[in-house]
Amino acid sequence: MFNRTRRLRTNKVLRDMVRENKLSTENFIYPLFFVEGNNIKEEISTMPGVFHFSVDMIKEELNELISLGIKKVLVFGVPNHKDSIGSESFNDEGIVQMAVKEIKKHSPDMFVITDVCMCQYTDHGHCGILSDIGVVKNDITLDYLSKIALSHALSGADMVAPSDMMDGRVSAIRQTLDNNGFKYVSIMAYSAKYASNFYGPFREAAHSAPSFGDRKTYQMDFSNSDEALIEIESDIEEGADIIMVKPALSYLDIIRRAKDNFNIPIAAYNVSGEYSMIKNAISQGLVSDDIIYEIVLSIKRAGAGIIITYFAKELAKKINNENL
Repeated sequence: MFNRTRRLRTNKVLRDMVRENKLSTENFIYPLFFVEGNNIKEEISTMPGVFHFSVDMIKEELNELISLGIKKVLVFGVPNHKDSIGSESFNDEGIVQMAVKEIKKHSPDMFVITDVCMCQYTDHGHCGILSDIGVVKNDITLDYLSKIALSHALSGADMVAPSDMMDGRVSAIRQTLDNNGFKYVSIMAYSAKYASNFYGPFREAAHSAPSFGDRKTYQMDFSNSDEALIEIESDIEEGADIIMVKPALSYLDIIRRAKDNFNIPIAAYNVSGEYSMIKNAISQGLVSDDIIYEIVLSIKRAGAGIIITYFAKELAKKINNENL
């Protein structure tokens, strides 16, 4: 006698009935990149199918997202002006602030999340305020991150997502939001954000590459797993409503450990390098585009119920057509 596990794979109806995990459009957050100017919709060269938008050109994109059932966006801004303190990041008329207002004006029910960081706003490309010797000063940076988050909330953001990896930033942002009447603006913390080689295409999209050095003194060492649990626990204690693991595909073990250890919603960022590699493999005929669903499903299977992915529109079309 042996187990005939194949019995439950006999036909599609049966396979569907016993399927353990399934993607839904409710799982997806779609990133949007905004630039200053007018009449701009330009494809990002390193990320086929992903675009820079000026604020006035976003309506068609929002209509498409809504028609596909995608109700959540993550907003990034690319300013023209950069300086040592990233002043455009907390400008009430800054690129993210204007984008949030326009999204909410056109699509009031779209859930808007804003990336809170300084790298694309500083002239040095690092995620905080630098000391005289070029080291990011943690505690002073918290004041600026709090100002950025507050400016996003004032513009209408539903959720803020600090991605800087400064110690104590969730607590500082939470206190600032609460003190200014935004107790119900939630925080999705980039809690386990690794100093990864998978970010290359994004740095072109956001114009955020550091002008010197790297970010290894604040982003996590990709050799470490236990450390991620310390970071996640700290962010939860400080008031994070959702925690995130970034990147996703080479960090499925971290997503699983987070799921097993913490009773909190878990997000994962299917990052630009992962996206571009897969797109290139498909374009060269090395793999079928069916691989997209398989790969993103692996992120959910690992334990992330919230997935930030540039594949969101393609996946939504497949899901809506039930072509799985």
